[in-house]
Amino acid sequence: MDKVVASAAAAVADIASGSTVAVGGFGLCGIPSVLMDALLDAGVSDLEAVGNNAGVDDWGLGRLLAAGRLRRMIASYVGENKEFARQYLSGELEVELTPQGTLAERMRAGGSGIAAFFTVTGAGTQVADGGLPWRYDAEGNVVVSSPPKQTQVFETDQGPKEFVLEHAIAADFGLVRAWKGDRHGNLVFRDSARNFNPLAAMCGRITIAEVEHLVEPGEIDPNHVHTPGVFVQRVVALSPEQAADKRIEKRTVRPRTEA
Repeated sequence: MDKVVASAAAAVADIASGSTVAVGGFGLCGIPSVLMDALLDAGVSDLEAVGNNAGVDDWGLGRLLAAGRLRRMIASYVGENKEFARQYLSGELEVELTPQGTLAERMRAGGSGIAAFFTVTGAGTQVADGGLPWRYDAEGNVVVSSPPKQTQVFETDQGPKEFVLEHAIAADFGLVRAWKGDRHGNLVFRDSARNFNPLAAMCGRITIAEVEHLVEPGEIDPNHVHTPGVFVQRVVALSPEQAADKRIEKRTVRPRTEA
């Protein structure tokens, strides 16, 4: 039951090139940066990453992107990462853009044993009809596009509506960061850092959690557990320095008020 491993390097040692990796976090909030650095150091490549976005150019998934380690990304947001956009538009990276709520539910469904589900999101658009660019060539031509999806009309309290069939995501590995965790793998996330972390933990067949505060079994109130240990196979305890290393994506301040 003790799932603690000695280091991040040991925790990711069996992630092979070509694997699919689900990554928690939103922007730079709650990203498993230590595990991603260990993955970078391990030298694996040809990875498919699943996550809300790809961080920024020099942190998080952005470091794996810059090193050319990703072949495909399932995300809802290209966002603040110029290298992500460049690789996508130049044909170096395949990107399956997915509505944010749909992506969250696809990951949750993958961890719940649900093969697929219907959602109204995307009905009547290219999300359902197909044709969204997944991969360009070097000249900017679309060479791979999204296929059409099955649709079905359901009765709702607002009348008949068209729904789109979306398939669940089950990744080979899930990488997450928790504020607190015990040796059994029970995890607690703090405030907005919760974001995609429970979903990435659920959909990973093998889930690895880096935790800022490692505690003994029984120290976490069961009512406070966000992700039960059944979803987590490995736990990496961070040093105080690693736990404190949290980047800010965009630093903003309020305007000064006149005295």
